Amino acid sequence: MPRPLDPVSLQHYVAVCEEGNIARAAARECLVPSALSKRLAALEAEVGVPLLVRHRRGVEPTAAGEALLVRAREVLSGLDLLRVELSAYSRGVQGSVRVLASPSVLAERLPDDVGAFGREHPGLQISLDERMSPEIVRGVREGNADLGVLWDRVNDLSGLHARPYRSDRLCVAMAPDHPLARRASLRHEDTLDQPSINIGPGGQMDQLLRRQAALVGRVPTHRMQVSQLDAACRLVGAGLGLAILPLEAAVPHGGAGRLAFVPLAEPWAERRFVIVSRAEPRVSAAARLLADHLQQVARRETRPRRPAARR
Repeated sequence: MPRPLDPVSLQHYVAVCEEGNIARAAARECLVPSALSKRLAALEAEVGVPLLVRHRRGVEPTAAGEALLVRAREVLSGLDLLRVELSAYSRGVQGSVRVLASPSVLAERLPDDVGAFGREHPGLQISLDERMSPEIVRGVREGNADLGVLWDRVNDLSGLHARPYRSDRLCVAMAPDHPLARRASLRHEDTLDQPSINIGPGGQMDQLLRRQAALVGRVPTHRMQVSQLDAACRLVGAGLGLAILPLEAAVPHGGAGRLAFVPLAEPWAERRFVIVSRAEPRVSAAARLLADHLQQVARRETRPRRPAARR
């Protein structure tokens, strides 16, 4: 029966790959080079394949070594996270939940919802990290995160449990004196001849808008491109063009009538967010508790109100 891989050997191996030189890696790991070389030889014997190519200038990983390097970093990162979580138990924390969320979700109500949960459950430690959607799906699927919150337009959520969270609507943000600002609603096609600002080039929303333009035989032409919503709002407020943004995230940047917001009246302009996790038996009680809270808060706040009785 093969022996399990030793985390210390993995740490030494990562150091060698990052330094590209055994002597420098040995100094970094507080070892003599001969001891480090023996560790590497033992590691190669354990896995049964060469991991490093040695040459006059130093060392570099083989194809198998590259694969091991990726996994070794994941393992060591997981151990670091475990160490942090266990140390939290010594301070009275009764559990931990790691959440990965997309930038669009973090720009809206998720921080408030997680914060409210944390105040109700002070014994739980919650970490909330920003990631792009493919990284969120991979992180949850591989067990590096307990929950993910993202737009439901991700292509492949197979094998994951998804439950509805919140939604928002895309709008056209523009200066109040823009010719389209007095319209009650707009179609995406109405904006294509106007100077525009693109947010998050190559991201999911950019891809969506390009697909919608292609359906009417057009290609979006953007005057400027930015990566953050607040930067897009500043450019729009300066009269440099319009931008298609999520209404709920953009309104706080509209300050005292500086921006006008006109909704996009098309079915695809409503974005739905989901909470994803692994299959139920593999989800911790703390993660289930947080997911239930997020879903209940969203459901409560989006429930239609009954009209007031007439007198």
